[in-house]
Amino acid sequence: MPLFVLTIFLSAFLLFQVQPVIARYILPWFGSSPAVWTTCMLFFQAGLLAGYAYVHLLVSKLRERPLLQVGVHFILLAVSLLFLPITPSDAFRPAAETDPVWGILRLLGLTVGLPYVLISASGPLLQHWFSEALPAKSPYRLYAVSNFGSLLGLLSYPFIFQPAFGLKTQTLQWSIGYAVYTVALGVCAWYFLRKRHAGASPLEEDLPAGEPAPRHRFLWIAFAACGSVILLAGTNQMTQDISVTPIFWVVPLALYLVTLIIAFDHPRWYRRSVWIPLAILSTAALAVLLNLEGEINIHLTVQIALHLATIFTVCMVCHGEMVKRKPAPRFLTTFYLSVALGGALGGVLVSLVAPLVFDGYWELHAGLVLTFILVAANLVGGGGGKRRVLSVAASFVLLALLSIFLGRNVYLQVKGSVDARRNFYGVLRVYEYYLGEPDHQKELYHGRIDHGHQFMSDPFDRIPSSYFGKHSGAGVFFRMHPSRDPSNPQPMKIGVLGLGIGTLASYAQPGDGVRFYEINPDVEMLARQHFLYLEHCPGKVEVVLGDGRMELERELERGEPQQFDVLFLDAFSGDSIPMHLLTREAFEIYERHLKPGGHVVAQITNQHVDLTDPLRVLAADLGKEIIRVEAPPREAWELYSSWVVIGNDRTVIDRIQAAGYVTEWERKEPKPVRWTDDYSNLMPVLVW
Repeated sequence: MPLFVLTIFLSAFLLFQVQPVIARYILPWFGSSPAVWTTCMLFFQAGLLAGYAYVHLLVSKLRERPLLQVGVHFILLAVSLLFLPITPSDAFRPAAETDPVWGILRLLGLTVGLPYVLISASGPLLQHWFSEALPAKSPYRLYAVSNFGSLLGLLSYPFIFQPAFGLKTQTLQWSIGYAVYTVALGVCAWYFLRKRHAGASPLEEDLPAGEPAPRHRFLWIAFAACGSVILLAGTNQMTQDISVTPIFWVVPLALYLVTLIIAFDHPRWYRRSVWIPLAILSTAALAVLLNLEGEINIHLTVQIALHLATIFTVCMVCHGEMVKRKPAPRFLTTFYLSVALGGALGGVLVSLVAPLVFDGYWELHAGLVLTFILVAANLVGGGGGKRRVLSVAASFVLLALLSIFLGRNVYLQVKGSVDARRNFYGVLRVYEYYLGEPDHQKELYHGRIDHGHQFMSDPFDRIPSSYFGKHSGAGVFFRMHPSRDPSNPQPMKIGVLGLGIGTLASYAQPGDGVRFYEINPDVEMLARQHFLYLEHCPGKVEVVLGDGRMELERELERGEPQQFDVLFLDAFSGDSIPMHLLTREAFEIYERHLKPGGHVVAQITNQHVDLTDPLRVLAADLGKEIIRVEAPPREAWELYSSWVVIGNDRTVIDRIQAAGYVTEWERKEPKPVRWTDDYSNLMPVLVW
């Protein structure tokens, strides 16, 4: 028994630790979009399904030939060792025109595909071997052990492995663990072959006899799919405006695993009278939160707590209802295959179907409503009784109220929208307001974050607005730059990572060149179709599609340094920070594109992340000067913004200081937060 427990624990630990390890490794290659994680999860769920299908086929076809069963599995394991170590090659970095979803799926398939499928097969395979070697003991308890190992593998990553080790070390450690697991599995196989008993388990007398009913098979798949949708859609909703980092991937997935541990450990832990009301309460609280967005500023911890509470309680109901109908051990592989199929189906709905069907993040709304419909229908099908009838009636009333509240949230986001686009990089929405001159304006939102607005009437359409007003760090920088001296104006070469609506183009003068780098093609389409900054720019405007940092690298490889006077960093995904743009290696690339004496000017406006410390440390390590310019709104068209100016040339910095625009640092000495491509940790800079 301890041998099987330790092996299944190790396999589950490795199975779930590889997910944040490999997703974190490739995150910068695909623009640090929240969709990187959901696409990785789609692959992992499909890999789990493939592993369970493989075990089901292996066991059903070779049940009476155990030696061949073990032999086939270990031949595949030997082949999978050729994939080690699992460190992704730089050859997998995508080109600008690569479809990111299929690029990620291809990369994962060629890097961790076979090891992941085989290690995901360990759960049902070891439980099958266990039930045959020890027929008097229940194999379902091993599933709880497996999920505990998965939970530890997840939680140890952001709190132990990520802070302590670089990415290449993490992939090497996992590869060593996989080799150790292979040896442990060999010992379990030897025990299975020696102790195997033919015939049915005496435990089957306590579980439903015969083939599982079609209704039960449907419910296994449906509840597993709903749980998967709630997990992935809830994580998407939570991370779109904070930052894409493993801690916000791991915690929801860990809670998801806890619900599986509770549900599979013993039937007494799942009580409908407790968990269904808790799920209703947490979902109602989340619906209220979603409806209050934009009206009041809700603290980060409250937002996270309500999202996590909803994910936990609703998934607990899904998995509790699913496990209520688990079959006898001889149908164990069928049951797990159905569960894996449901999980993969949820991943497909969130990652592939939802972006095609919805122009907003509505899959969480739809998933919650569908889950409660399924629960209510399941209660109806469970028999009569006055108490049950009242419960069903109450469920449908609450379901109607929930649908109204969630529908209102959708309506509020769509109201006033004249265009909306959704793709791998998120949801973009253009709003138009017309209140008479000069109040005819348009705004671009990415998720829930304003990415710029413009007055549409001449001459107000040439005014830089929102975070880029004349009192912002960008406006102050241009005003103080020697090239803008009225007595001797000089053309400037301006680089910008992140297009938005193109507001920074309004600072260009005749003879200037403005080169934008934008990863999301829909951003350029909306900027040109609905806004006028690019059209009215008096200088030469270029837009390069692709991840800004990767395109700058490619230009250096081609021998094309851009010689920028200034490079602006304004690449936000919603309100989240692409950390790969703020590492030491990234700034070394920027330096090679700047003229001598050129500057990097970064916008660090953010509700949830304080970037001053990593940038101060980075500037010191590179021997650069750094100042901060914080600008409260002084005009109706301005928004609060915070910027830093980094460079060697003191001319501009001294002028900004002399004019009184420099903001003092909150701390005299920064926290020692150093970000590199191999190591970065967001936890020290989160604003809780």
